[in-house]
Amino acid sequence: MATPTYNPAVEQPIWDPDVAALIPPRGGRSGSLRAAGVEGARRMLESIERPAGPRMRSIHDATAEGPHGPIPLRIYRPPAAPPENAPALVWTHGGGMIMGSLHSFDRLARDIADATGSVVCNVDYRLAPEHRYPVANEEAYAALCWLVDNAAAWGVDPDRIGVGGDSAGGSLAAATALRSRDQNGPAIAQQVLFYPGIERRTDRPSMREFGDSPFLTADDIDWMKNLYLGDDPGTDDAYGVPALADSLASLPPAVLAVGYGDPLRDAVEAYGDRLRAAGVPTAQLRYPGMGHGFAMQAPSVARARAAISEVGALVAARFR
Repeated sequence: MATPTYNPAVEQPIWDPDVAALIPPRGGRSGSLRAAGVEGARRMLESIERPAGPRMRSIHDATAEGPHGPIPLRIYRPPAAPPENAPALVWTHGGGMIMGSLHSFDRLARDIADATGSVVCNVDYRLAPEHRYPVANEEAYAALCWLVDNAAAWGVDPDRIGVGGDSAGGSLAAATALRSRDQNGPAIAQQVLFYPGIERRTDRPSMREFGDSPFLTADDIDWMKNLYLGDDPGTDDAYGVPALADSLASLPPAVLAVGYGDPLRDAVEAYGDRLRAAGVPTAQLRYPGMGHGFAMQAPSVARARAAISEVGALVAARFR
């Protein structure tokens, strides 16, 4: 299955020109993540050089105690965040639950902090397959509870703490919102979800059209989901797979952002539709010419930078 170059409905290129410049020749990929293996995929992500992001007023490393041991955190305070009672986002990074670190997601954390004017607490949760479900989910929730408990020490307003994440991290953020609701946990101000992987691969039009895209494939999704959740979908629950939640009522307001060329697009938008139907204030943003992971492409893709700015403005307005 080859990813189309043009959208036949409108006879326009699928990819933004900046995005197209990132695609290997002949529209292919330099090999699947499965073929690279876990360690190869990790090395590939960590080796990508990204220009330094926006300057921060301060960056501090911290540690939260979690159910599986200490959880490394990195706290970003942008110049726009006040020294006291600042809004904050507990951010869980992407990487399919198998890769990613505070290093490889440093630029995105800076971009999010700068765009939202909020303190960002970046969570270095444990990765699969060494640590399978529910480890990362439990660590994401533990990080939220830690920041709420230590809000005053970090100059954060405990009533204005949200959760957010990109890709797999977006799924963790969505699950954290569900868990906090179900367990009478901290009140979450909002959830900010960039192309969250909130379900296993499902036969949707965007999956059929972009399941062999240059940035994420159907096989990638199956491989990484199985490494974290296990091979048997019959054992899944709503925290591991948020789309399985029976009800989305009483969840925090949400912002969902996804690219037109993302195989996850239809699943993300279906989740947003369910949130709105459940009475949750929800902004859904679809970005033309973008594929999966576009927020990480901000250094070289102008439309990705614009998307982060737009989402950031919505988040900042809701915090106010």
